[in-house]
Amino acid sequence: MTDKKYTAGRINCVLVTGGVWHDIDFARLELLKLLAEDDRIRVRVFEDYENIDAINNADMLISYTCNVVPSLTAQEVLYKWVADGGRWYALHGTNSIIRLMNTGLYGTPDWAPLFVETLGSMFRSHPPIAPYTVSVANPDHPLVEGITPFESTDELYLMKTYGKLNVLLDAEYGGKAEGFEENEWEHARHPVLYTHEVGKGEVLYLTLGHCRHHYDMQPLLDYWPTVEKCAWDLPVFYTLLRRGIKWTIEPFDDITRQAQAQAKQSAEQ
Repeated sequence: MTDKKYTAGRINCVLVTGGVWHDIDFARLELLKLLAEDDRIRVRVFEDYENIDAINNADMLISYTCNVVPSLTAQEVLYKWVADGGRWYALHGTNSIIRLMNTGLYGTPDWAPLFVETLGSMFRSHPPIAPYTVSVANPDHPLVEGITPFESTDELYLMKTYGKLNVLLDAEYGGKAEGFEENEWEHARHPVLYTHEVGKGEVLYLTLGHCRHHYDMQPLLDYWPTVEKCAWDLPVFYTLLRRGIKWTIEPFDDITRQAQAQAKQSAEQ
């Protein structure tokens, strides 16, 4: 995607934040504040993936969603956008397709295979929120350089994965995930942060980042008793967010800086 013309250095971002059971307002605001740290980035915000024109014209894509399932057309557009060289930073529940089944348990039907194959993973279940250790699986990668193992009280995602993943952070777990159809998990290491190549492009996925406000379980519950911020309370989480944003624009960072500098110079003459 480096052959595009970046007018005066402008970078067009699509931010998709929507869904259920999470404090989407909080996550949206925090991500917008981080994006605003770079004055080249201009953001369009959507609740789903159905604005095809916006995605096609985006230079970078960031998502924080839960149970937002793209239409087949949108899945095809997302796949092509990444395969053509785009970089998508997908957060937390982006890979979730969760439904309450007739068994009374939550299942994860395979309703959007192209979507989850593009992402490289699909959420299946998680144990109750509790502290766990996040380890550095690939310390030589720039995205995790200098990061040491840390403890996070968050949802530990147990996932089905697709294709080759470059796992950068992971966590160890084996045991029950009560309330889900896939509720027994063998002891293993589970990806927390990974990259996944798709054609000429790449997806960066970070599973951390659960958050919930008092009203986010409606209509299941009128009032959730606690406010949950989980990894959002950790400075290292914001380090990962900032590095991920920088990663999305890395292929055209220099080009856009030069274009911005030239535009400033021309405007001052």
